[in-house]
Amino acid sequence: MADISMEQVKELRQRTGAGIMDCKVALQECSADMEKAVEYIQKKGLAKAAKKAGAIAAEGAIHAYIHAGSRLGVLVEVNCQTDFVARSDDFKQYVEAVGLQIASMNPLFVRREEVPAANIAKQTEIFQAQMDEEAAQTGKKRPAEVVEKILAGKIDKWLQEACLVEQASVVDGEKTIQALADQLSAKIGEKIAVRRFVRFELGEGIEKKSTDLAADVAAAISGS
Repeated sequence: MADISMEQVKELRQRTGAGIMDCKVALQECSADMEKAVEYIQKKGLAKAAKKAGAIAAEGAIHAYIHAGSRLGVLVEVNCQTDFVARSDDFKQYVEAVGLQIASMNPLFVRREEVPAANIAKQTEIFQAQMDEEAAQTGKKRPAEVVEKILAGKIDKWLQEACLVEQASVVDGEKTIQALADQLSAKIGEKIAVRRFVRFELGEGIEKKSTDLAADVAAAISGS
């Protein structure tokens, strides 16, 4: 068994927020490999977070993010279990990261369980039409079972992109929004959950009048 120093335990504790004994065990199990120990702690943390999944999280914060230029804004509600945690820097940083995520990646839903069946059916119809068009152009028709698997894969990828908690964080780059919530939950000992959000983009949904400058100039000349 590898010799573990207090400096190594301290570093792992600072990086993961885990307890001293948990850090020591992780380093021993991973032969003092720091990166593997971090992964070990995270996996253990995820298991702890899963136990909190059924807890009621009614505290938290409603966060407003306004992008530079005031052309895009986000309101998001993120919940935790106590007001104490809601005031913590770790929780506030997570909430800010979620707001930035929504502004940057424009998710349609919070999680896939909330996606209406009609939306999935419509997206399936679109993917099916695209595959039919491809088959018509190439003259190659795939077997029905193959088409079914491809459609399932396309829908799964679409859900990952459309659902906030499954998107890769624009702040972290590797972990998803849900993974970051689970990591924070393991660190602070409370359930963390994004409840709802709304995203506003200036002029969205308004049909803007298009002008033909050359035509306007010609009309002005002919009328003079």
